[in-house]
Amino acid sequence: MSTATTTDTRDEHLAPVSTDSLAALLVAKERPPRPTARSASVTFGWRAMLKIKHVPEQLFDVTAFPIMMVLMYTYLFGGALAGSTSEYLQFLLPGILVMSVTMITMYTGVAVNTDIEKGVFDRFRTLPIWRPSPMVGYLLGDLMRYALASGVMLAIGMLLGFRPHGGVVGVLAGVALLLVFSFAFSWIWTMFGLLLRSEKSVMGVSMMVLFPLTFGSNIFVDPKTMPGWLQTFVNNSPITHLSSAVRDLMAGDWPAADIAWSLGWSGVLLVVFGTLTMRLYNRK
Repeated sequence: MSTATTTDTRDEHLAPVSTDSLAALLVAKERPPRPTARSASVTFGWRAMLKIKHVPEQLFDVTAFPIMMVLMYTYLFGGALAGSTSEYLQFLLPGILVMSVTMITMYTGVAVNTDIEKGVFDRFRTLPIWRPSPMVGYLLGDLMRYALASGVMLAIGMLLGFRPHGGVVGVLAGVALLLVFSFAFSWIWTMFGLLLRSEKSVMGVSMMVLFPLTFGSNIFVDPKTMPGWLQTFVNNSPITHLSSAVRDLMAGDWPAADIAWSLGWSGVLLVVFGTLTMRLYNRK
């Protein structure tokens, strides 16, 4: 008797559910809320950080590379350009900080292009999320890399004798301005990451843009010693304005004009290349 009862109960649980009943259950159940733009962007930013966790070699460009740059330029050119390495370090370090962080922004475009080649972006496009969130997430993750590179550079500079007269406030203000500009500047490479066919192409185009901008600036020397036509280019370069602003902020000054130029360039880069990036992303 008990066996029959058990069998009946088991059969009752295994009885097929009708399509109408299943549909009613699905309709009656509340759907989870759609993620906000902020939460989706932060999630993709965390994804970028997890990629670094699993591939720690990616940190080479924000640790070993900045250290090599500071040591090489200080001790190779310091004596010839400024008479002593210690004096040249006070001028060089803020500029080399700008150069190092600006140059590693190109890896944003490389990461975007790699995900496209692997088909990951096709999955992102099917998700019910804010459309720019994957791109913003990349850049948020890279901001952590930029901050880490800045910390490494400043630590090495302090060990070598760099003394910012602006104190903690001046250093933090200079780094914050650099991070704002780098975030906007990175949108150039997201556009190229979507536009070009391979990551090697992205790196090649990035170098063609970055080398004239960084070396054709006041990062290493005062532009007054340059030919007139070159001074015109250097004095109007966004990297020159940014380098001057960061250098003066760390020295304890308030370069209003250079800060305004740097923020202005950041706004222009964000609007122009952010718009182009999203148009390419929607058509990809």
